[in-house]
Amino acid sequence: MSRTALVTGGSRGIGKEIVLSLLRDDIEVWYLSRSEGEGPDRLCEQAGVAAGKAHWVPCDMGNAQSVAEALDTVLAATNRVDVLVNNAGITRDGLIMRMKDESWEEVLRVNLTGAFLTCRRIGRVMAAQRSGAIVNVSSVVGIMGNAGQTNYAASKAGLIGFSKSLARELAGRSVRVNVVAPGFIATDMTSVLPETVRQELETRIPLGRIGQAREVAQAIAFLCSEGASYITGQVLAIDGGMAM
Repeated sequence: MSRTALVTGGSRGIGKEIVLSLLRDDIEVWYLSRSEGEGPDRLCEQAGVAAGKAHWVPCDMGNAQSVAEALDTVLAATNRVDVLVNNAGITRDGLIMRMKDESWEEVLRVNLTGAFLTCRRIGRVMAAQRSGAIVNVSSVVGIMGNAGQTNYAASKAGLIGFSKSLARELAGRSVRVNVVAPGFIATDMTSVLPETVRQELETRIPLGRIGQAREVAQAIAFLCSEGASYITGQVLAIDGGMAM
């Protein structure tokens, strides 16, 4: 029986690599994002799979109605969801003394409430089918904190506690819930940093290099596989040792 996955924030960066990794594992993937990125056909081509195995559904993860409509679309087209990866996330950095209410609320709404909405809806589907794997993408910032990111750190730390609680709720239905916490990963978002900043960040990474998005995606693909069938409620830091 073929498996189906739902990935939020799947159009670029880590999200795109997650989609590619799952496609290579012969999983049909629906990805939600505000823009389709390179498009489903191009993603299938890059993954080396037949066209039609990837599907894009437009969605604003900060808007509950948009999320509900996107999930309606996915569930109308497929009768099961085997994998859910909540990867969508935003930053609105700033020191707390200068942080506006909107910057706090928007980050929590997208990063944490968005995951709550998808987990609540898809969790029901997985519980009914008595199988499924959920991976929520947190951050090492949610483990160790970072000045100027109180909103982002709160959302990512909240995602860890949320996931551990959800893992306990769904374990009896054979649904697993885990977290990955990426460190400093090379993406479009980090490519704009000055070289001096990148070099300083690398000195804080025991492995001495910036991580690649595919390394995060491959770990997520493992947690969604049968090879991880006895793993739930765990947080896997993919950070070159930053948070150890």
